[in-house]
Amino acid sequence: MEKSQFFLYLCLSFIGGIFLGSIFFIPLVFILGFFIVAVLLISVFEDREKIAASGFCILLLTFGIFYFQSSYSKIENNDLKSFNNYDVVLKGVVLDEPDIRENNTKLTIKAEEIKFIDGSFQAVDGKVLVTINSYPRYNYGDELEIIGKTLVPENFEDFDYKSYLAKDKIYSVIYYPKVELIGKNKGNILLAGILSFKEKIRDSLFQSLPSPQNFILGAIILGDKKMLPDEVKNKLNIAGLRHITAVSGMHVAVLTSILMAFLIGLGLWRKHAFYLSVFLIFLFVVITGFQASAIRAGIMGGILLLAQHLGRQKNILNVLVFAGVIMLLVNPLLLKIDIGFQLSFLAVLGIIYFFPFFYKWVKRIFRKVPDFLGFKSILAITISAQLFTLPILIYNFGYISLASLVSNILVIPLLPFIMGLGFVSALLGMVFYPLGIALSWPVWLLLSWVVKVIDLFSAFPVVELNIHWIFLVLFYLPLGYFAQKLKKDQELGFLYF
Repeated sequence: MEKSQFFLYLCLSFIGGIFLGSIFFIPLVFILGFFIVAVLLISVFEDREKIAASGFCILLLTFGIFYFQSSYSKIENNDLKSFNNYDVVLKGVVLDEPDIRENNTKLTIKAEEIKFIDGSFQAVDGKVLVTINSYPRYNYGDELEIIGKTLVPENFEDFDYKSYLAKDKIYSVIYYPKVELIGKNKGNILLAGILSFKEKIRDSLFQSLPSPQNFILGAIILGDKKMLPDEVKNKLNIAGLRHITAVSGMHVAVLTSILMAFLIGLGLWRKHAFYLSVFLIFLFVVITGFQASAIRAGIMGGILLLAQHLGRQKNILNVLVFAGVIMLLVNPLLLKIDIGFQLSFLAVLGIIYFFPFFYKWVKRIFRKVPDFLGFKSILAITISAQLFTLPILIYNFGYISLASLVSNILVIPLLPFIMGLGFVSALLGMVFYPLGIALSWPVWLLLSWVVKVIDLFSAFPVVELNIHWIFLVLFYLPLGYFAQKLKKDQELGFLYF
């Protein structure tokens, strides 16, 4: 067995353990049993390569199960939870960029001290999600005194809100407390500067564009998806275009692939297109304010660019899976709870394995159509990503959009132009407002096309499908087998540009 293949199996075993631990509760006695079996296989059959290798895989599988369950137990045993359901005076610092929504604002507070009504206090270390009115506004790094009641997050009927917050190590919430600003600039100076710059870009684009174009552009280039009006969110969901407003690996993977096709279509050498695309991904992560989802998405986009640059499936698969292992070591709850994390890997895998196949078909079907700015590559990229991510989308949202493929083909190729022109117009609008207004016209035209597509395809029916997770296994097993068949040609289809 090759070392690279063995390494891949070990990584997949750990991820499999995380998956099993997230689906089933496995008693500690069984985990100990798996561990003993693994040690016996490794020690007794050390001369039998395949049996010893299976022992190491069982060992990593066991570790994955134990690591997930021990991490999840911290949700139930967190120190800050002991203060839930008490009226308290909490002192803390705004840890992240305020989450501004239509009717309220949510602040992630790093708690430093809790004071009780009777005057006693206790130092604490944890996060609390505080929901306040839209005004007054608070900023990252503000130190606040919050008077309210800490509560345990409550789950919705079809959404595990408690686990969703727990993946970010938030175990308590406070709704509409009394808030007093007691200090400023308590956060990281560099991040505060970046968020201040982001706020100025947001103000510029919101002044130069009407609604809903400004909300859509803000979500695409700044990650402000929660500011989208509910009506627009619903239409995006039905049209199958919600992912274009999400800071996810799927969004960035598709975008970086399109960037490569576009830049090479403009005449740049592959090497120059690669380095420019890497820089643009980094810039995107910076502008979003180093959101955790943006960092993960940037990593996925960077791995896909590396795949395009090296042109090898074999090595890049190991890199992709190892990146997943590192992320799960940091936060094992991502695999079960974070849909963006799931879509990130599946979109990248779909593009890596199925792009060559679909690209050949697209070239045949559109053989008489000029390949303007990498149009055929962009179409194949879109289909490849959609195929691999569709089951996860159905499983999580309970329906399938009949218009999804067509709407994506009509919108996704425009994203590089929308992002590039939108950022430049907002940037110049900060310096000289009339110039920003002038340059916002082409952005407005492109976004108006996107709005028209959203309005048109959101009128199409959706098919409701409530599927069990077993369906995912039954779907991805043959899909993975087919991907391995296609792997015979080791050269990535990106080299067809």
